[in-house]
Amino acid sequence: MYKKMLIPLDRSEVAEAVFPQAKEIAGRLGLELILLHVISQEENDKASNYKSYLDRAAELLINQSHYVQRSTGSVGRIAAVRVQNMLKVGNPAEEILSYTEQNNVDLILMATHGRSGMSRWALGSVADKVLRRANIPVWLVRAGISDLVVPDTWPKMTILVPLDGSELAESVLPHVETLVKLRGVEPEIVLIRVFEPPFITSAYPEATTELGWEQHVQQLTEHYRNEYERYSTDIIQRLSATGVNVQSAITMGDPATEIIEYANKNPVNLIVMATHGRSGVSRWAYGSVADKVLRRASRPLFLVRVSQAHW
Repeated sequence: MYKKMLIPLDRSEVAEAVFPQAKEIAGRLGLELILLHVISQEENDKASNYKSYLDRAAELLINQSHYVQRSTGSVGRIAAVRVQNMLKVGNPAEEILSYTEQNNVDLILMATHGRSGMSRWALGSVADKVLRRANIPVWLVRAGISDLVVPDTWPKMTILVPLDGSELAESVLPHVETLVKLRGVEPEIVLIRVFEPPFITSAYPEATTELGWEQHVQQLTEHYRNEYERYSTDIIQRLSATGVNVQSAITMGDPATEIIEYANKNPVNLIVMATHGRSGVSRWAYGSVADKVLRRASRPLFLVRVSQAHW
Protein backbone atom coordinates (compact mmCIF):
# COMPACT_ATOMS: atom_id res chain seq x y z
CA MET A 1 0.00 0.00 0.00
CA TYR A 2 2.86 2.40 0.75
CA LYS A 3 5.70 3.25 -1.62
CA LYS A 4 6.51 6.90 -0.89
CA MET A 5 6.64 8.64 2.49
CA LEU A 6 7.01 12.40 2.85
CA ILE A 7 8.85 13.88 5.84
CA PRO A 8 8.52 17.66 6.30
CA LEU A 9 11.57 19.21 8.00
CA ASP A 10 12.48 22.68 9.23
CA ARG A 11 16.06 22.13 10.51
CA SER A 12 14.91 21.71 14.12
CA GLU A 13 15.54 18.83 16.50
CA VAL A 14 11.83 18.78 17.19
CA ALA A 15 10.94 18.12 13.53
CA GLU A 16 13.66 15.45 13.48
CA ALA A 17 11.86 13.57 16.27
CA VAL A 18 10.39 11.45 13.47
CA PHE A 19 13.79 10.05 12.37
CA PRO A 20 13.64 6.92 14.59
CA GLN A 21 10.23 6.06 13.11
CA ALA A 22 11.34 6.99 9.59
CA LYS A 23 14.33 4.65 9.44
CA GLU A 24 12.33 1.73 10.86
CA ILE A 25 9.26 2.19 8.65
CA ALA A 26 11.29 2.83 5.50
CA GLY A 27 13.76 0.04 6.23
CA ARG A 28 11.13 -2.57 7.03
CA LEU A 29 8.77 -1.67 4.16
CA GLY A 30 11.36 -0.63 1.57
CA LEU A 31 9.90 2.85 1.07
CA GLU A 32 11.17 5.84 -0.81
CA LEU A 33 11.60 8.84 1.49
CA ILE A 34 11.11 12.44 0.41
CA LEU A 35 12.56 15.06 2.74
CA LEU A 36 10.74 18.33 2.15
CA HIS A 37 11.92 21.66 3.53
CA VAL A 38 9.76 24.71 2.85
CA ILE A 39 11.35 28.15 3.19
CA SER A 40 9.99 31.66 2.85
CA GLN A 41 10.86 34.02 0.01
CA GLU A 42 13.06 35.96 2.45
CA GLU A 43 15.09 32.81 3.15
CA ASN A 44 15.73 32.07 -0.50
CA ASP A 45 19.23 33.59 -0.41
CA LYS A 46 20.21 30.84 2.07
CA ALA A 47 18.94 28.02 -0.13
CA SER A 48 22.39 26.42 -0.41
CA ASN A 49 22.58 26.08 3.38
CA TYR A 50 19.17 24.40 3.49
CA LYS A 51 20.13 22.02 0.68
CA SER A 52 23.27 21.03 2.60
CA TYR A 53 21.13 20.30 5.65
CA LEU A 54 18.81 18.10 3.60
CA ASP A 55 21.80 16.25 2.11
CA ARG A 56 23.12 15.45 5.58
CA ALA A 57 19.68 14.33 6.77
CA ALA A 58 19.27 12.12 3.70
CA GLU A 59 22.65 10.47 4.21
CA LEU A 60 21.82 9.79 7.86
CA LEU A 61 18.44 8.20 7.04
CA ILE A 62 19.87 6.11 4.20
CA ASN A 63 22.58 4.70 6.45
CA GLN A 64 20.19 4.06 9.32
CA SER A 65 17.45 2.46 7.20
CA HIS A 66 19.98 0.23 5.44
CA TYR A 67 21.21 -0.87 8.87
CA VAL A 68 17.60 -1.77 9.77
CA GLN A 69 17.34 -3.84 6.60
CA ARG A 70 20.58 -5.68 7.36
CA SER A 71 19.58 -6.34 10.97
CA THR A 72 16.17 -7.71 9.95
CA GLY A 73 17.51 -9.82 7.09
CA SER A 74 15.60 -7.79 4.51
CA VAL A 75 18.50 -7.01 2.17
CA GLY A 76 17.66 -8.37 -1.26
CA ARG A 77 14.14 -9.30 -0.16
CA ILE A 78 12.60 -5.83 -0.21
CA ALA A 79 13.62 -2.67 -2.04
CA ALA A 80 16.59 -0.70 -0.76
CA VAL A 81 15.55 2.60 0.75
CA ARG A 82 16.00 5.65 -1.44
CA VAL A 83 15.89 9.24 -0.20
CA GLN A 84 15.35 12.38 -2.23
CA ASN A 85 15.42 15.99 -1.09
CA MET A 86 13.04 18.76 -2.04
CA LEU A 87 13.41 22.45 -1.20
CA LYS A 88 10.33 24.57 -1.83
CA VAL A 89 9.58 28.26 -1.38
CA GLY A 90 6.16 29.22 -0.09
CA ASN A 91 3.63 28.42 2.59
CA PRO A 92 4.66 25.20 4.45
CA ALA A 93 1.22 23.56 4.66
CA GLU A 94 0.30 24.46 1.07
CA GLU A 95 3.59 23.16 -0.30
CA ILE A 96 3.35 19.90 1.69
CA LEU A 97 -0.18 19.26 0.45
CA SER A 98 0.61 20.25 -3.12
CA TYR A 99 3.67 18.00 -3.28
CA THR A 100 1.81 14.96 -1.92
CA GLU A 101 -1.01 15.41 -4.44
CA GLN A 102 1.28 15.88 -7.44
CA ASN A 103 3.80 13.14 -6.68
CA ASN A 104 1.76 10.11 -5.58
CA VAL A 105 2.91 10.23 -1.96
CA ASP A 106 1.24 7.54 0.16
CA LEU A 107 2.02 8.66 3.70
CA ILE A 108 3.12 11.77 5.59
CA LEU A 109 5.33 11.40 8.68
CA MET A 110 5.77 14.57 10.70
CA ALA A 111 6.30 15.99 14.16
CA THR A 112 3.42 17.79 15.82
CA HIS A 113 5.56 20.91 15.89
CA GLY A 114 8.92 22.10 14.68
CA ARG A 115 11.04 25.09 15.47
CA SER A 116 11.56 25.45 19.20
CA GLY A 117 9.93 28.53 20.61
CA MET A 118 8.08 29.31 17.39
CA SER A 119 4.54 28.46 16.35
CA ARG A 120 5.18 28.02 12.63
CA TRP A 121 5.14 24.24 12.95
CA ALA A 122 2.97 24.09 16.04
CA LEU A 123 -0.01 21.79 16.24
CA GLY A 124 -2.82 24.15 15.23
CA SER A 125 -0.67 25.55 12.43
CA VAL A 126 1.14 23.48 9.79
CA ALA A 127 0.38 20.02 11.16
CA ASP A 128 -3.21 21.05 11.83
CA LYS A 129 -3.74 22.31 8.28
CA VAL A 130 -2.13 19.20 6.80
CA LEU A 131 -4.34 16.94 8.92
CA ARG A 132 -7.52 18.71 7.88
CA ARG A 133 -6.79 18.63 4.16
CA ALA A 134 -4.46 15.71 3.38
CA ASN A 135 -6.00 12.93 1.32
CA ILE A 136 -3.44 10.42 2.60
CA PRO A 137 -2.74 9.11 6.13
CA VAL A 138 -0.66 11.27 8.47
CA TRP A 139 1.64 9.65 11.04
CA LEU A 140 2.27 12.16 13.83
CA VAL A 141 5.05 11.99 16.41
CA ARG A 142 5.03 14.30 19.40
CA ALA A 143 8.46 15.63 20.34
CA GLY A 144 9.77 14.25 23.62
CA ILE A 145 7.79 10.98 23.52
CA SER A 146 8.81 8.20 25.86
CA ASP A 147 11.73 5.99 24.82
CA LEU A 148 9.34 3.06 25.29
CA VAL A 149 7.57 3.91 22.06
CA VAL A 150 10.61 4.84 19.98
CA PRO A 151 10.96 2.03 17.43
CA ASP A 152 14.65 1.44 18.11
CA THR A 153 13.30 -0.84 20.84
CA TRP A 154 11.15 -2.89 18.43
CA PRO A 155 10.74 -5.97 17.53
CA LYS A 156 7.50 -5.84 19.57
CA MET A 157 4.93 -3.43 18.17
CA THR A 158 1.54 -2.89 19.75
CA ILE A 159 -1.05 -0.99 17.71
CA LEU A 160 -4.11 0.41 19.46
CA VAL A 161 -7.16 0.72 17.19
CA PRO A 162 -10.21 2.56 18.59
CA LEU A 163 -13.50 1.41 17.02
CA ASP A 164 -17.05 2.65 17.54
CA GLY A 165 -19.02 0.09 15.55
CA SER A 166 -19.10 2.11 12.34
CA GLU A 167 -17.71 1.41 8.87
CA LEU A 168 -16.01 4.78 8.96
CA ALA A 169 -13.97 3.90 12.05
CA GLU A 170 -13.14 0.56 10.40
CA SER A 171 -11.67 2.36 7.39
CA VAL A 172 -8.30 2.25 9.16
CA LEU A 173 -8.13 -1.57 9.08
CA PRO A 174 -6.44 -1.89 5.65
CA HIS A 175 -3.72 0.43 6.96
CA VAL A 176 -3.36 -1.63 10.12
CA GLU A 177 -2.97 -4.75 7.99
CA THR A 178 -0.11 -3.05 6.11
CA LEU A 179 1.62 -1.84 9.27
CA VAL A 180 1.68 -5.30 10.84
CA LYS A 181 3.65 -6.53 7.82
CA LEU A 182 6.73 -4.59 8.94
CA ARG A 183 9.58 -7.08 8.60
CA GLY A 184 11.26 -8.19 11.80
CA VAL A 185 8.41 -6.95 13.98
CA GLU A 186 6.28 -9.08 16.31
CA PRO A 187 2.97 -7.21 15.98
CA GLU A 188 0.02 -7.09 18.33
CA ILE A 189 -3.26 -5.30 17.70
CA VAL A 190 -5.60 -4.13 20.45
CA LEU A 191 -9.11 -3.21 19.33
CA ILE A 192 -10.59 -0.86 21.93
CA ARG A 193 -14.26 0.09 22.22
CA VAL A 194 -15.31 2.83 24.60
CA PHE A 195 -18.94 3.02 25.68
CA GLU A 196 -20.19 6.21 27.24
CA PRO A 197 -22.20 5.68 30.45
CA PRO A 198 -25.89 6.67 30.24
CA PHE A 199 -26.92 10.02 31.60
CA ILE A 200 -29.22 9.47 34.57
CA THR A 201 -32.49 11.35 34.89
CA SER A 202 -35.70 10.60 36.77
CA ALA A 203 -37.09 9.29 33.47
CA TYR A 204 -34.27 6.79 33.10
CA PRO A 205 -35.87 3.30 33.54
CA GLU A 206 -33.16 1.90 35.79
CA ALA A 207 -33.59 4.82 38.18
CA THR A 208 -36.77 3.22 39.48
CA THR A 209 -35.63 -0.41 39.55
CA GLU A 210 -34.53 -2.37 42.60
CA LEU A 211 -30.98 -2.56 41.26
CA GLY A 212 -28.45 -0.14 42.68
CA TRP A 213 -26.48 2.03 40.28
CA GLU A 214 -23.26 0.01 40.66
CA GLN A 215 -25.11 -3.22 39.90
CA HIS A 216 -26.74 -1.62 36.90
CA VAL A 217 -23.37 -0.43 35.58
CA GLN A 218 -22.01 -3.97 35.95
CA GLN A 219 -24.95 -5.38 33.99
CA LEU A 220 -24.65 -2.66 31.38
CA THR A 221 -20.92 -3.29 31.01
CA GLU A 222 -21.54 -6.99 30.54
CA HIS A 223 -24.18 -6.19 27.92
CA TYR A 224 -21.74 -3.92 26.08
CA ARG A 225 -19.01 -6.55 26.31
CA ASN A 226 -21.23 -9.20 24.72
CA GLU A 227 -22.34 -6.76 22.05
CA TYR A 228 -18.74 -5.81 21.27
CA GLU A 229 -17.60 -9.44 21.11
CA ARG A 230 -20.30 -10.19 18.55
CA TYR A 231 -19.36 -7.12 16.53
CA SER A 232 -15.59 -7.66 16.65
CA THR A 233 -15.50 -11.41 15.90
CA ASP A 234 -15.20 -10.99 12.13
CA ILE A 235 -12.62 -8.21 12.47
CA ILE A 236 -10.49 -10.28 14.84
CA GLN A 237 -10.64 -13.27 12.49
CA ARG A 238 -9.69 -11.07 9.54
CA LEU A 239 -6.67 -9.58 11.31
CA SER A 240 -5.64 -12.86 12.92
CA ALA A 241 -5.45 -14.41 9.46
CA THR A 242 -2.38 -12.25 8.83
CA GLY A 243 -0.59 -14.07 11.66
CA VAL A 244 -0.86 -11.24 14.14
CA ASN A 245 -1.99 -11.49 17.76
CA VAL A 246 -5.28 -9.59 18.19
CA GLN A 247 -6.73 -8.54 21.54
CA SER A 248 -9.87 -6.61 22.40
CA ALA A 249 -10.53 -4.18 25.21
CA ILE A 250 -13.73 -2.55 26.42
CA THR A 251 -14.01 0.43 28.74
CA MET A 252 -16.71 2.87 29.79
CA GLY A 253 -16.28 6.61 30.04
CA ASP A 254 -15.23 9.56 27.90
CA PRO A 255 -13.87 8.07 24.63
CA ALA A 256 -10.79 10.28 24.27
CA THR A 257 -9.84 9.99 27.94
CA GLU A 258 -10.22 6.21 27.95
CA ILE A 259 -8.15 5.82 24.77
CA ILE A 260 -5.36 7.99 26.15
CA GLU A 261 -5.36 6.29 29.55
CA TYR A 262 -5.22 2.83 27.98
CA ALA A 263 -2.31 3.86 25.75
CA ASN A 264 -0.43 5.41 28.68
CA LYS A 265 -0.90 2.39 30.95
CA ASN A 266 0.05 -0.22 28.34
CA PRO A 267 3.04 -0.71 26.00
CA VAL A 268 1.36 0.88 22.99
CA ASN A 269 3.66 1.97 20.14
CA LEU A 270 1.06 3.53 17.88
CA ILE A 271 -2.60 4.64 17.94
CA VAL A 272 -4.38 4.21 14.59
CA MET A 273 -7.75 5.85 14.14
CA ALA A 274 -10.07 7.52 11.67
CA THR A 275 -10.62 11.23 12.03
CA HIS A 276 -14.27 10.42 12.70
CA GLY A 277 -16.54 7.44 13.02
CA ARG A 278 -20.31 7.37 13.19
CA SER A 279 -21.93 8.54 9.99
CA GLY A 280 -23.50 11.95 10.33
CA VAL A 281 -22.45 12.33 13.92
CA SER A 282 -19.53 14.47 15.07
CA ARG A 283 -18.70 12.47 18.19
CA TRP A 284 -15.62 10.94 16.55
CA ALA A 285 -14.98 13.93 14.30
CA TYR A 286 -11.61 15.61 14.06
CA GLY A 287 -12.13 18.38 16.57
CA SER A 288 -13.70 15.89 18.98
CA VAL A 289 -12.32 12.46 19.97
CA ALA A 290 -9.48 12.27 17.45
CA ASP A 291 -8.60 15.89 18.14
CA LYS A 292 -8.43 15.31 21.90
CA VAL A 293 -6.34 12.17 21.48
CA LEU A 294 -4.03 14.04 19.12
CA ARG A 295 -3.47 16.88 21.56
CA ARG A 296 -3.10 14.81 24.73
CA ALA A 297 -1.67 11.41 23.84
CA SER A 298 2.01 10.71 24.46
CA ARG A 299 2.03 8.00 21.78
CA PRO A 300 2.53 8.45 18.03
CA LEU A 301 -0.76 8.75 16.19
CA PHE A 302 -1.67 7.50 12.72
CA LEU A 303 -4.74 9.35 11.40
CA VAL A 304 -6.84 8.35 8.39
CA ARG A 305 -9.39 10.82 7.11
CA VAL A 306 -12.86 9.49 6.43
CA SER A 307 -12.56 10.40 2.75
CA GLN A 308 -9.94 7.66 2.55
CA ALA A 309 -12.46 4.94 3.51
CA HIS A 310 -12.47 1.62 1.68
CA TRP A 311 -8.97 1.86 0.22
